[in-house]
Amino acid sequence: MWGGHSCPPPLTLDFVLILRITLKSGQECPLHTRRNRDDAYNWSIQVAASVANISEIMAENKHIHLIGICGTAMASLAGMLQRRGFRVTGSDAAAYPPMSDFLTSLDIPVAQPFAMENLQPQPDLVVVGNAISRGNVELEHVLDQRIPFCSLPQILHDEFLCGKEVLVVAGTHGKTTTTSMLAWMFHTAGLQPSFLIGGIAENFGSSFQLGQGKHFILEGDEYDTAFFDKGPKFLHYFPDSVILTSVEFDHADIYKDLDAVETAFKRLVNLVPRRGRIIAFDTGESLNRCLARGFCPVERYGSSANATWQITDLHLEPGRTAWSMLRDGKPWAEFEYAVAGEYNVWNATAAAAMAAECGISREEISAALKTFKSVKRRLEVRAKANGVTIIDDFAHHPTAIAGTLTALRSNYPGARLWAILEPRSNTLRRNVLQNELAKSLALADEVVVANVFKSEAIPEAERLDLAAVAAQILKHGRRARIVPTVEGIVQLVAPELRSGDVVAILSNGGFGGIYEKLPERLKSLGASNPQSSGAENKVMLS
Repeated sequence: MWGGHSCPPPLTLDFVLILRITLKSGQECPLHTRRNRDDAYNWSIQVAASVANISEIMAENKHIHLIGICGTAMASLAGMLQRRGFRVTGSDAAAYPPMSDFLTSLDIPVAQPFAMENLQPQPDLVVVGNAISRGNVELEHVLDQRIPFCSLPQILHDEFLCGKEVLVVAGTHGKTTTTSMLAWMFHTAGLQPSFLIGGIAENFGSSFQLGQGKHFILEGDEYDTAFFDKGPKFLHYFPDSVILTSVEFDHADIYKDLDAVETAFKRLVNLVPRRGRIIAFDTGESLNRCLARGFCPVERYGSSANATWQITDLHLEPGRTAWSMLRDGKPWAEFEYAVAGEYNVWNATAAAAMAAECGISREEISAALKTFKSVKRRLEVRAKANGVTIIDDFAHHPTAIAGTLTALRSNYPGARLWAILEPRSNTLRRNVLQNELAKSLALADEVVVANVFKSEAIPEAERLDLAAVAAQILKHGRRARIVPTVEGIVQLVAPELRSGDVVAILSNGGFGGIYEKLPERLKSLGASNPQSSGAENKVMLS
């Protein structure tokens, strides 16, 4: 019994230490912690002291502090806890939009940087984000003082998912957009879903909602859970049904190879009950191997004739995307919306299939798609200045970069396309997909790459070789320039931009404020040019 609900226990992964902690309710609650055998005993004492009163805390609506609050999921959790009546505070190394703006709109205080003072007065519970490691000054204080703590997936499962029908959207690519589409379909159909999305869904202006309906729609991340639980987050959610978009090698900091990634997804597939359902993309050997572990019905979506939900008659036009959808080979629906990119058609088809299986009509699905507005940081127009369109996209992987640049080609035909990349994700900072990265970037006309984010943290033998990337892009017939800093990029690029250009800024972080600095520099150049006037001098920031 946890927070008044009866829930399945957390999943055991590899070697785990299983502690049985008797809560004040008298109910035993299993806590699983992946540790080495040598320090298991000492660790068990410390963790037991730390978690023993969590149930009581959650029942009394006390003070909860989130370390690493500006992560997309952590910020969403903060809002959900606040909605439940808790006093919520948080801290992070640096806050940047859109999550910093989101937390400000909720009046949730964010302390910067990490410091012991952020834990005064002492919170009743601390949620430790998965980006937080030993050595973090706040985490060390939590451990020294035996302040109760837990992970995001643990508190999410125990306090919000219990009693709900849980629909998880998982996969290497497309999770955030697909989850947003699915949530919007349920919302417009009047089903009042709860949801948690790894980004700001523009239709809702939020990344979460606590609805009165029976469904909880959740983005399922394969990244690890916390410093004390290195298993994937999505294994804590015990889904009733799953959308599985893709399985590729990613998160090179925690997964050794593709086989390790597949193992994580196989475990997710193996969790879905026989009464549940998996909606999976119709292409990919890795995906096929993962699906073999399932015990529930599996329906495939995509363009192949064997797909249960088949995409046909696809039309990609500026400002409009339309396609037909077959179900079991028979015409089922005609869809259209304003979102660009073939990969987004895959996402929409997956969401439509799951929605249909949950009883939502094709007419309701079509109406939802026509009004769908996408997600912040996914092909988001951040500014227009002097006729130049500046796009923000959450680039984290070569496949995603290729999809983004291809979508921009179709949405802005004839435009000169720039790609400005910050290698920031734990995969892009490494050389494991270096060749694929160069090939993806070469889809742009002009390429500018910043220094590898925190390159000193990556062993030199594993680090992305920027010179080699630039050389490979040149072999593809495109120019690539390495410019270490944001200031240098702005000074180099702004004078070269001309009306009609499209600039894709690719980063999964704040990128040194380039989203504001580049349009401001364009504005200043336009103002100093007597031949430029009127609308061309105006800067629009979203």
